[in-house]
This record gives sequence, C-alpha cells and structure tokens, in this order.
Amino acid sequence: MKSNTINKLEIAKFSKIAAEWWSPNGKFKPLHKFNPIRIKYLKENIIEHFKLKQTNSPLKGLNILDIGCGGGLLSEPITRLGAKVTAIDASKKNIQVAKFHAKKNKLKINYICASPETLKIKKKFDVIFCMGVLYHRRDPIDMLKELKAGLNRGGEVILDTLIIEGNDEVALTPIRYAKMKNVYFIPTLKALLNWIEKAKFSDVEFIGKRYTTTNEQRKTEWIDGESLESFLNKDETKTIEGYEPPLRCYLKLKY
Repeated sequence: MKSNTINKLEIAKFSKIAAEWWSPNGKFKPLHKFNPIRIKYLKENIIEHFKLKQTNSPLKGLNILDIGCGGGLLSEPITRLGAKVTAIDASKKNIQVAKFHAKKNKLKINYICASPETLKIKKKFDVIFCMGVLYHRRDPIDMLKELKAGLNRGGEVILDTLIIEGNDEVALTPIRYAKMKNVYFIPTLKALLNWIEKAKFSDVEFIGKRYTTTNEQRKTEWIDGESLESFLNKDETKTIEGYEPPLRCYLKLKY
C-alpha cells in the first residue's frame, strides 16, 4: 500500500475518533458539560494564585503539565488561555488523537506518550494537573513527592483521584476495583491528607467530591474496555466486586 494511502487512512481513522471524543452531544456529553465548569475554576484559581491580570491570555508565561490528558479536553482550553502546556498520557491512542485534534486547530501542545515515572524531562512547572492517575500508582506517596519535585516554588498541583467514605485513616487495597486490576490504593480523605503531608506540601485545600456517573464513562469503538455500568451492580450502589462506587475527590496542593 502506498504511503499516501496509509496517511489518508490514518487521517480518516483519527478524524473519526477525534470527532467522537470532541462531540459535545456524543458519548462524552456529560464530560463536555462538566468541562466548562472545570476550566472556569482552574482559570480563576490560577489567576488568583499567581495574581495574574484578566486578559484574553491570562495564563501567558505559565508552564503547565497535564498528567493523564486523554484526548486533550483540558490541555486545549488551557493552551487557548495562553499557557505553555506539556501533556502526557500512557495511552498511545489517546496521544495520537490529541495530537491530531491540536494540529487541526493549530494549537501548539507538547503531547508525550508517557506515564509519570517514565517522563524524561527535567523541566519544572508552575501548575500540574494530575487527573485520575494517583490510584493507579503502586506507591502513591512517592508519586506525590514526584509531583512536588516537578513544581516550581510557589506552584500548585490540582489533584483529581478516587477516595472512599469513612472517618478512619485507612485505604482500600483491592485485587480488582470496578474490574480494573491496576487500582492499588483508594484512601479515605483523612488517609489521603496524611499522604500529602508526608510528601511535604506546604498547604492543601479541599475543593470537593462527587460520584462518577455511568453517563461519564461509556464504552466506545476505540477505547479498550467496558463502560462504567458494566462495573456496577444492577442498582449502581456497589461495584461488581461489592465495593463503594467510584467517588472522585478534588484537592489543591501548594508548594
């Protein structure tokens, strides 16, 4: 097959995937509905934290790392606000889609296929987004230390991770959680705050928490895996293994 034919097929393939990921009325509609709220909070928080001026590009001059970037739903709007964004994801397919969509929209984003521990850059960042990654790490305290080490002094980490309800300083250590084998620790909020203290962040701010819905995580033609509804029992009150359903927690960690 000629290379130009292969290129056309690749373009068609990733165009279809990108269209599905970025369609506000498609399978990711709930995520798109939540994203403007998330972007608004991040923009206002970063402006306040760094005492920036409200302009068309208020984040200009800031270096931001987006860990677990997926198809770029967070990286692109943050880039449009003026930030220099480096975005990583362990999924090669996600990075290919993100690169395709950014190029199509003439956005300069440094997309890298890597996990946090394999990222080979010495650059430090003003802000790090760590979204849905911490519970996949075998040593969450070590990762929190790495996040702090990747910050410029005065910077901050915006953390999105899973927690369990409870007042004790404990963590769930499942063999599988919602059919995922690579979930190692899901702490209570108190336990998570202990981890953050051990990582020696100067301050932590609780933003909020919410349960993940079945509409947010759905099976598609191009994502390997199943939808969230197949991970839960019939009334969606427990995971298929009998654990509490996914509860997302949002925190701001300061250096």
